[in-house]
Amino acid sequence: MLGGTFDPPHLAHLIAGEAAFRAFALDEVTFVPAGAPWQKVGQGVTDAVHRWEMTRLAVQGVAYFRADDREVCRDGWTYTIDTLEEFADDDVVLILGADAAAGLPSWHRAAEVVARTTMAVMPRPGADRSAVEASGAVVTWLDVPEMPMSGTMLRARRRAGLSIRFFVPEAVNQYVIDHGLYGDQT
Repeated sequence: MLGGTFDPPHLAHLIAGEAAFRAFALDEVTFVPAGAPWQKVGQGVTDAVHRWEMTRLAVQGVAYFRADDREVCRDGWTYTIDTLEEFADDDVVLILGADAAAGLPSWHRAAEVVARTTMAVMPRPGADRSAVEASGAVVTWLDVPEMPMSGTMLRARRRAGLSIRFFVPEAVNQYVIDHGLYGDQT
């Protein structure tokens, strides 16, 4: 399971999913956009309907990638542990960027998340590996290069009138343009 805000979903998300799929011999990678991400209150998160649609578009065409809208459809704040409880019969590999993994101790019911999953972590520029490893989780580092890409950077590029083409799948880029998300650059 690869969860996140996906504002927008970008190539680093897909690379993390691919690396985990291969490293753990997974049946599939489920991309779960957060419906109401409680840790991003006041940060101007794009409406969940748009983030869901972009996630759906980002994974299309990859047979072992699946978009799941359960958090988008859930009322109230979305917490990873609630979603994990819905996967009660499955062994779950939780795929995270190192920045998110370092923040794991602040998560709602973090100890239960750690106990319930195997953690696959993608290295991120500037993320402290020791902070991730001190989070209490047993971590498997994905063998991918650090990628200086984030939704924050991509939204800023759009606001500055710059293209995000080739940072995101083409269908996501077109969706962003068609819906005027993050700025009016075409």
